[in-house]
Amino acid sequence: MERMVSLGMPSAGRAAGIPVRRWQQGGKWFAYGEHAIFSRMEGQGETLLLLHGFPTASWDWNRVWSPLCASHRVLVADMLGFGFSDKPPDYPYSIVDQADLHEGWLEALGVDSVHLLAHDYGNSVAQELLARDQEGGLPFRIRSACFLNGALFPEVHQPLLIQKLLCGRMGSLISRGLTRRMFDYNFSRLFGHHTQPTRRELACFWQLLEYNNGRGILHRLIHYMDERRCHRNRWVNALQQAKQPLRLISGTDDPVSGLAMADRYRQLVPRPDVVALEGVGHYPHFENPVQVFEAVRDFHARL
Repeated sequence: MERMVSLGMPSAGRAAGIPVRRWQQGGKWFAYGEHAIFSRMEGQGETLLLLHGFPTASWDWNRVWSPLCASHRVLVADMLGFGFSDKPPDYPYSIVDQADLHEGWLEALGVDSVHLLAHDYGNSVAQELLARDQEGGLPFRIRSACFLNGALFPEVHQPLLIQKLLCGRMGSLISRGLTRRMFDYNFSRLFGHHTQPTRRELACFWQLLEYNNGRGILHRLIHYMDERRCHRNRWVNALQQAKQPLRLISGTDDPVSGLAMADRYRQLVPRPDVVALEGVGHYPHFENPVQVFEAVRDFHARL
């Protein structure tokens, strides 16, 4: 039975978060092959793994971090090519490889069971992990998965023009030529009309993107859109065959994976559990962290 909850935006929706510098100072690095991966771990209780989106980083979660850590042991990493992690210029970036990264990290930490909370690019990583769980190929058990806006179903994804250009023949030129003004314009389009990022917040997102020459590899990272089409059946089947409880928390004003994506979720996923956040765009956990936390807390309370 479908659950559809429509939530307005309270005045307290834009809760204070953790500044980028403090976020970095509170982190640790681990090795993935020859590369250094930035991570944060905090809290006690059942393990909750956060998976961030493109082209941003783990800092996306800074506004829900403290509330989540009050009830869970929360883990998050900047995936390879993102944020404070290494960004090798000629690496064959892929969703499958990012899933390998997380699988190995959790195994090394001795995690035996985990809840997933994913956004955007991280949704695909979560879908791959769910597929591996169903195949009995993980060294830990996935207890639940909660998704924020992202292309769970590539057939209804509506990428921005800049994303299409980055995927095209001129992608490397577009990537290297990306300016702060272009970034601010395109990134702001992903947010709701009343939840727009401030200039300071945009500067933080830009700082994380530029760190370690991140602009130079955007055209390599964004080929996850092709990977989603290639693995579409495997990753959609992972949702349809999941034995774990699933929930979608969807900002309705998202122009790339909002209403159409939520509708497709209701059509294809058995017993769809959908929380709709009205007036919120593609980054619900940043735009309205209070209601995202409440939706996650309610989801976990019912497990």
